[in-house]
Amino acid sequence: MSFSATGVIEYQDIGSGVWALVTEDGVTYELKDLPPVLQSSQLQVQIEGEIREDIMTLAMIGPVLEVQSFEIL
Repeated sequence: MSFSATGVIEYQDIGSGVWALVTEDGVTYELKDLPPVLQSSQLQVQIEGEIREDIMTLAMIGPVLEVQSFEIL
């Protein structure tokens, strides 16, 4: 099922490091398959993808959002 969220990209120094999307309403998603062009803190984006409930991570900062498409705002 497709999911869309708008927010700011953040790098979180947890373990070996993880990229996250912090939405306008304060929800944090751990990003999976984040393209290098989006690996920049404070970048405002809209991301479409799939919430992966079948994946566990070491960071455990929030639901895992597998990036399928994006728009830099």
